[in-house]
Amino acid sequence: MQPATPADWYRQGEQLVDSNAAIARQAKGDAKQRAKNVVLMIGDGMGISTVTAARIFAGQQAGRSGEENRLFFETFPHLALSKTYNTNQQTPDSAGTATALMSGVKTKAGLIGVNQNVVRGDCSTVAGNELLSALMLAELAGKSTGVVSTARITHATPAAAYAHAMDRDFESDADGTRLANAGHCEDIASQLLSLPQRLQALAGGQARVDGLEVALGGGRAGFLPRSAIDAESGKPGKRADGRDLTREWQDNYPNAAYVWNQQQFDALDVAQVDHLLGLFQPSHMQFEMDRGNDKAGEPSLSEMSLTALRLLQKNPRGFFLQVESGRIDHAHHATNPIRALSDAAEFANAVRTVYENTDPSETLIIVTADHSHVFTLAGYPTRGNPILGKVVGNDRAGEPEHEHSLAEDGRPYTTVGYMNGRGFATDVSGEGIYARPVQAGRVDLSKVDTEAEGFHPETLVPTSAETHGAEDVAIYATGPGAPLINGVMEQHAVFHVMNRAARLRGGAGIRGE
Repeated sequence: MQPATPADWYRQGEQLVDSNAAIARQAKGDAKQRAKNVVLMIGDGMGISTVTAARIFAGQQAGRSGEENRLFFETFPHLALSKTYNTNQQTPDSAGTATALMSGVKTKAGLIGVNQNVVRGDCSTVAGNELLSALMLAELAGKSTGVVSTARITHATPAAAYAHAMDRDFESDADGTRLANAGHCEDIASQLLSLPQRLQALAGGQARVDGLEVALGGGRAGFLPRSAIDAESGKPGKRADGRDLTREWQDNYPNAAYVWNQQQFDALDVAQVDHLLGLFQPSHMQFEMDRGNDKAGEPSLSEMSLTALRLLQKNPRGFFLQVESGRIDHAHHATNPIRALSDAAEFANAVRTVYENTDPSETLIIVTADHSHVFTLAGYPTRGNPILGKVVGNDRAGEPEHEHSLAEDGRPYTTVGYMNGRGFATDVSGEGIYARPVQAGRVDLSKVDTEAEGFHPETLVPTSAETHGAEDVAIYATGPGAPLINGVMEQHAVFHVMNRAARLRGGAGIRGE
């Protein structure tokens, strides 16, 4: 119930403190408990301003004013801030941040699963500098493992769970021609399948591992040879080596399955499948608000997360699962806030799905972002003003004005906006803006529907794409080990929380020190 009177606000504050006191008492036990299962959920580019805007957006979609709303993960009892810089960049990229989260070591931008001693693009510098990720440690501990993403499954964040790459762009073997020295290194898509062999080598032949049980996302073209024509897009695959990795996945395991559309996904009998590969687009999956228009149909992030859980939960020793909402980031780069917020709201739904389908006494769930964006909420809009709308302020009596607030140039302005990017557009969906010329600077929005799905707000600095932001991001946690999420943390400490909570193999694979 939303507070309505001063007394209501006072009582709400008391109740929140009472709740926090109970959490503090419980935390002593939670910090010592062992996590059988670990789920790391990453909202790519989901900075604090995005969380705030998505909270209001979701509340307004439900018919409320929005500000009082809470996204599901905001109910988690433990919270911290994460410092996201890379070893060589103040404002980070997703490869370095994902490696920090997954492997416990900060590294340079552009590197996947290797330390800062590697030269980007140079295969000859990789050997001896590989890092073991939390997913790899879970494999070595006999747990089941999986990755789920709305981006290509070979993109930076999911790749950091299972790959060692000197360049995040080495997603398919055909990408090697663009690198300084691809050498004998494996592309990221190939590494999805070779994980058992690579772990055996890193463990000196002593490991008994079977690789990922679940991989769901986009990126189909990087798994198919150029001789194969994609059934959905009609375009050829990307692989130059002639390999069909989707066929190899099915051949590598008994009870393996490969699916690429909604109908096949819905028809899965998880009880009969032990290893599942799902690739639902040649490149990234659809933005959530466009998903219903997909030609072949594709599952939501919540649906993929639930299927992954059901398969992984067959292992009595537990599991590790990484879930990424990858397209929040892409919508921000394209300065399309409605798609960023729609994907963030669906990410919150996926977190709820994971929580409600796991045992909270044995499952550590950590929700965070890899980095932020230069996305802001500004002006002095009245309570309940549409988050995607133009600012309407209050009069001196504190009541809503009847007209939009005007800037000093006499023009209205939006609540949400971007410091840099390609600038204003009104009729292009998502990444369609890249086909338009950059148009930074002010535009008269008086007759523009800023809540339309094709609206891209003005930007101050004209750049080819909107950039990441360098400020801290939030970490939310619940379950065994969650009290270790506390204060202002270095981003790579998240791995160490997971490692300690699940009693994996601390420090394994740290080389090149």
